[in-house]
Amino acid sequence: MDSSDAVLDALGDRTRRAILERLRTGPQPVVEIARGLSVGRPAVSQHLKILKQASLVVDHAVGTRRVYEINPDGLETLQDYARSFWSAALTRYQRAAQLAASQEQGQEGDASVE
Repeated sequence: MDSSDAVLDALGDRTRRAILERLRTGPQPVVEIARGLSVGRPAVSQHLKILKQASLVVDHAVGTRRVYEINPDGLETLQDYARSFWSAALTRYQRAAQLAASQEQGQEGDASVE
């Protein structure tokens, strides 16, 4: 599985997206991430494991706790994936605009012959 597949699979779950939203404000321990979610700490830990495997979060020890934070490199993978669609769309638009312009020039050339 390539890295963009892992990222997209990880983000396919609503709870994992909610966890990432919570981490927007900065690093947090599992107990804080789990607060207010509809799943318990063990489930949050499992979701964090999947997010970590997809390189969307990183963790480090602070005392006896694991603190999680967003991994910018993982988000870059997501951005690259999205950019690939945008780039392809812009290329198609450019080709269509060039074709329309060349057809318009061809019609103008026909009109001047008459």
